[in-house]
Formats: sequence, structure tokens, C-alpha cells
Amino acid sequence: MSINSFLPGRLGFGTAPLGNMFRAIPEEEAAATVEAAWDKGIRYFDTAPFYGAGLAEIRLGDGLANRPRDEFVLSTKVGRVILDEIEDPAARDLGEKGGIFEHGRPNKIVPDYSADATMRSIEDSLKRLRTDRLDIVWVHDVAQDFYGDEWLAAYESARTGAFRVLQQLRDEGVIKAWGLGVNRVEPLELTLDLDGAKPDAFLLAGRYTLLDHERALQRLLPAAEAQSVDIVVGGPYSSGILAGGQHFEYQKAPASIIAKVERIKSLAAQHGVGIKAAALQFSLAHPAVAAAIPGATRPSRIAEDVAALNETVPTAFWAALRAEGLVAQDAPLPNA
Repeated sequence: MSINSFLPGRLGFGTAPLGNMFRAIPEEEAAATVEAAWDKGIRYFDTAPFYGAGLAEIRLGDGLANRPRDEFVLSTKVGRVILDEIEDPAARDLGEKGGIFEHGRPNKIVPDYSADATMRSIEDSLKRLRTDRLDIVWVHDVAQDFYGDEWLAAYESARTGAFRVLQQLRDEGVIKAWGLGVNRVEPLELTLDLDGAKPDAFLLAGRYTLLDHERALQRLLPAAEAQSVDIVVGGPYSSGILAGGQHFEYQKAPASIIAKVERIKSLAAQHGVGIKAAALQFSLAHPAVAAAIPGATRPSRIAEDVAALNETVPTAFWAALRAEGLVAQDAPLPNA
């Protein structure tokens, strides 16, 4: 099923920050952010057990508990089981993403893409989210950034475990759609080549943004479009650097990225364009992309996202980006 058939708009809310990404967020601030998203008309919410060892799911569940379930779309992820056992969040081996949720809950996080773990993960998520059903389930992070050279082993475990379970749940109508949620294009390209797996969509974070899109354009997006597999863009602001922050790829941005952002900002200023509007609308311009789900931890950020989606960006700005070599020549641009 195309997720376009049931997604309520092109802007969703990615709740990774609610898991205390980078900092400890007060409960009242987290609650106010979910409320702001609802008040601004956002009806698609994405989360995962990994985000703060269940913390984001709990906070999102609390925030949506009194909302009519039929009025919003909910996605979460499988691939990591959260235990009652305690560990040091700062000592977790998270590959390239070390320390990202060190302010989250200390519950032990166990990577497991097997069929049994997939079912357990879904059951646990339903409890934390205080709901009776999920709309989309993503297989989380079977990629190089978390597993290095071992990523293909993790992927194979998911292919024979989680993929099959989710496909069955989708075919039985328990969930509406399934796919992979990753920060790399290679697992998605691999999945599109499989005979047995028929995902509905992919959640691709950080790889179709103003700062990083060439690789996705080469093969992934044309192949996904050809197979009617929708793309949800996660991290359209590249971990915050395109929204006034300092992070790129969940770490401090390197000098080369900072310099590129400054060039984009300069052009945006010349054309009276907000940098968030440029980033968000670029990610949404590709025909394979169904939605984008920026994250936020403050209510004001939600208002900024909605304004960025609706801002009028002149065609001349996109032409200038292309002329300056700041976007790929074959990247679809809004109004172009």
C-alpha cells in the first residue's frame, strides 16, 4: 500500500529528540512540544524504542493518550529490545552514534532482528505508546553506521526475521505498511533487489538533504519510485546544522560542512528565504518523497517547521543554488 494513501499531509514529527537526544529535556517541555505539534495540525508521528531506551515512546504515548486514535498516523521501529535491566547509557557501543542518547533512560538496549524479538518489540511499543495499533513499522538501523563491517550480518538477520514478520502483519491488516528506517542508502538498495521482501516505504534519515543527496539520487530514489516504494525523509535539517544548530550526522559539524551551510545561508539571505524552508522544501521536491519528519524539542520549533513548509521560495533561489553547484544537477527542485 502506498503510504501516500493514508499519510495526513507531508509534514510529520520525528520524536528522536524526545528521547533526550544530546540533552535532558524536562517532562513539561516534551509534553508541550507534542501538544504544539497537534495544535499546528501535525497528524503523523514517528518514534522508536531506541530513542532514549523507550523514553520517546513513553512521552509520545502520554501526549497522544487523549487524542482520537483514528485521527493520527503512528510509526515506530523494531530491531532493538528494551529490557528492565540497567546499564550505563554513556558506555553503549552505538558505532558512529556514540553518546547520542546518554541522557535517556538507563534500560539495557539489546539489538535483535529475529522474528520473536520483532513481535516482542511491537508488543512493548504498544504498551509504552498506550495504543492498540501501529500504522507503519520500520526495521531500524540495519546499516554501517551502527554495525560497521558486521552490518550485512545484522541485515541478514532482519531479512529472515523482522522482514517476514512485518510483511505478514501487513498482509493480515494488523499494520498498514512496513519498511526500513536507516541512515544509509545501501540497505535500501539491497532491499529493492530482493525477490521476497515487498516493503511499502523507507524512512531515510540524513541522506536526502540539501547537504547530502547525490548518492540517493543515483540509484535509490529512481528505483524506489519505479517500484512504488515511498520515501519518508528523516533529518531534513541534517541533525540541526540547517536549522541553526551545530550538529551534522549527530556529531559536531566539521569545518567543510559549516562552510557549505554558510554559502547556502548567504544565497538564502540574498533571496529573502529562510534556511529551514529551503532545506525542508528541497527534501520534499523529489517525486519519490511522501513526507518529511523533522525532530523538535521545543514548541517554537514546530511552528517554525510549519512556516517553513508553507513559505513561498522564489524560483530564482533554486536556480542560484544550482548555478553555484550547491545542489546536484539532476536533483528535482520546487517550482522548477
